[in-house]
Amino acid sequence: MAPPSSASPRALSRPVAQRKLRPSADSSESYRRRRRPRPRLSVSPPPKKFRSMEEIMRVAKRVQLPPDDDSEDDGEADLCEQCGSGERPEELLLCDKCNKGFHMLCLRPIVVRVPIGPWHCPYCSGDQNRIIKSFSQKKIVDFFGIQKGSQVMVKCTSAQDSRKRRKRCSLVFHKRRRRLLPFTPTEDPPRRRVQMTSLASALTALNMEFSDELTYMPDMAPRSANCAKFESGGMQVLSKEDTETLEQCRTMCKRGEWPPLMVVFDSREGYTVEADGPIKDLTIIAEYTGEVDYIRNRQEDDCDSMMTLLLARDPSRSLVICPDKRGNITRFINGINNHTPEGKKKQNLKCVRYNVNGECRVLLVAVRDIAKGERLYYDYNGYEHEYPTHHFV
Repeated sequence: MAPPSSASPRALSRPVAQRKLRPSADSSESYRRRRRPRPRLSVSPPPKKFRSMEEIMRVAKRVQLPPDDDSEDDGEADLCEQCGSGERPEELLLCDKCNKGFHMLCLRPIVVRVPIGPWHCPYCSGDQNRIIKSFSQKKIVDFFGIQKGSQVMVKCTSAQDSRKRRKRCSLVFHKRRRRLLPFTPTEDPPRRRVQMTSLASALTALNMEFSDELTYMPDMAPRSANCAKFESGGMQVLSKEDTETLEQCRTMCKRGEWPPLMVVFDSREGYTVEADGPIKDLTIIAEYTGEVDYIRNRQEDDCDSMMTLLLARDPSRSLVICPDKRGNITRFINGINNHTPEGKKKQNLKCVRYNVNGECRVLLVAVRDIAKGERLYYDYNGYEHEYPTHHFV
């Protein structure tokens, strides 16, 4: 033990009242009672607060994109990773992985709702490099349910062409009504296989099953609900000749003879459909198919390709087609921007609802001659004008 002289002057000059003294044995019990910690009351965590869109926009990461070839660089930072625009912040989607912003419908014009649950941008999910999978002939036959033993090509002739024409010497002239035409499939079997492979790859990427007709599930709307007489204001009836043409198209599809169409993935528009051969005006492209359900059950659904099937006088009877699990090539045909003249010029299809044998059916029909390599578009709104298309490309 060091002698008292070794202590520092500062330690010796400290007052006795400020020194920490150990309690004696007599007061040890009272000391422990005095030092015993008090029980803490359980406090519930504060409620989770959600950030508003204004707060998200303030802290969002701004990225400087390289200028396009046809535009000048203004030196300003942009928000949207695709279009480079900072407008319409209320339509901005933030990726849950990279936290980068994308305008709604900027990459895929058909997306109109905020996705339910986690959302990854195409760069994080790998959608910008869709690779067409290889399907053997056996897999193609099983995927589309092609009937075997009927691979012979049959020349497509409409029902009205086989009927006898009126005599030219008749003095009474009738206005000729325009008839629907069946599609002309590609004659080269390997090329038809490539076309079907593109569709099968797109359906597989979206975890969809192929269905070339309307599907009625037990927990959705029954087939008895699809009655054309419920339509408010009535529905145009498909004539007998055009009904035969529609059945002829369905028969050709069952044989594996498809319309000359190719599904192509575009980094900006998503999946698109292009003509792989010339298509004449008034040709039936395909029927819009999927699961049939009541509109009231799909108010909060984020499916981006729902199609109106029946607008009944009673809103509870209105039906919609939902191609989120089952569908065909019509699922990938994009819409036009009907707010601009350039967008209206791209339209080459029309979507028409028909009364076919008492049931509502939706057909996509060509409104003009379509050349090979031309992309297919139709107006998503029709006559309802409830679908936002101002940001379509």
